Amino acid sequence: MTVVALVGTQWGDEGKGKITDVLASRADVVARYQGGNNAGHTVVVGENTYKLHLVPSGIFYAGTTCLIGNGVVVDPKVLCEEISYLHQQGISTADLYVSEKAHVIMPYHRVLDRLEEGQRLRKIGTTGRGIGPAYVDKYMRMGIRMLDLRSRESLERALDQVLPLKNQLLQKIYDHPGFDRDELVEEYLAYGEAIVPLLADTSLLIDQARQRGEDILLEGAQGTLLDVDHGTYPFVTSSNPTAGGAAPGVGIGPNQIDQVIGVVKAYTTRVGEGPFVSELQDATGDLIRERGREFGTTTGRPRRCGWFDAVLVRYSVRVNGLTGLSLTLLDVLDALENVQVCVAYEYRGRRLEHLPADLEMLKECKPIYETLPGWQEDITGAKSFADLPQRAQEYLKFLEKQVGCPIQIVSVGPRRDQTIILRQVF
Repeated sequence: MTVVALVGTQWGDEGKGKITDVLASRADVVARYQGGNNAGHTVVVGENTYKLHLVPSGIFYAGTTCLIGNGVVVDPKVLCEEISYLHQQGISTADLYVSEKAHVIMPYHRVLDRLEEGQRLRKIGTTGRGIGPAYVDKYMRMGIRMLDLRSRESLERALDQVLPLKNQLLQKIYDHPGFDRDELVEEYLAYGEAIVPLLADTSLLIDQARQRGEDILLEGAQGTLLDVDHGTYPFVTSSNPTAGGAAPGVGIGPNQIDQVIGVVKAYTTRVGEGPFVSELQDATGDLIRERGREFGTTTGRPRRCGWFDAVLVRYSVRVNGLTGLSLTLLDVLDALENVQVCVAYEYRGRRLEHLPADLEMLKECKPIYETLPGWQEDITGAKSFADLPQRAQEYLKFLEKQVGCPIQIVSVGPRRDQTIILRQVF
């Protein structure tokens, strides 16, 4: 029995969907522990490409139990649409369960998300899906939970506590008409007809699986640098994508997590606002974006691209307690004559080895690069480390040394079979 937490080590979009899918082939349970439908995972199965936002990537393996944990905020409309989409693709959701304690994203959350972003002097680049406002209500102890969809009385009682306050805010501050309580009740009870049969005490389900000796994969969304505590605040998400969020996000003790695997791109990307020390605003950055198909799964926005930033990943190794790395999209670098790695920052003449918390300071930082020769060979057919060109092997060894963590998995293409396992996780 092994419990593994899978986390993003950069600003999200590291390819966690594919790595979750690969690891799920050996896992008995896959559980999502935070975030909402502001995150997207792309999974390629054979000739088919699937895009998920809430359902764990393990859904593509028959018999694998998939859980949406209590730490996730759930938009019932999106969840119903995603389940319908999977059924249309011939994918069963018979083994999908949703925590009864997970909080519900309501229409007023989505509206407030967009209105509040519009009022900010410093935009944070929210997706507008209502994730932040839903978490605000959760911590204000005025949220609506999935279990409130079980009955009209429960939903009405929950709405009566919060809707008058939301409508006052919308009407008096934003000149928005607000929402009708009875219309919301009818809409969400309709979602409940599809979702309530999936509700469960997912903490108990995980504990029972653990006692049976089953292998469990905890799947995070976004990335370490988007963590509300440890990310580049305020350009962060509203939850804890770091490994520390995994245990409370599914309802287990932290001592039950055996391994923490960080997913990392062979380069760096970012969506939205905020400093990005190794960003490339040139033809090389454009080439990486095109080769890596760097456009958001959820928003379609082009991602900002840059060289691998060892300072960021070194930080992620530390705050997550990473035991191993899964490196993705190595094949994107195949076309480059040289590859660079940001090994440190320069700030006002000083060399920085570690990530500063002050964003004004980070904005002034300049990358200190080491240049390695590219391999300029197609590696998408490589099946083992030995199959990789010598220069690609040297690049991986250099990254391991720079960040202080071993690479266990290397992805050389989007398909399941384009994955090199250096050391098994399960």
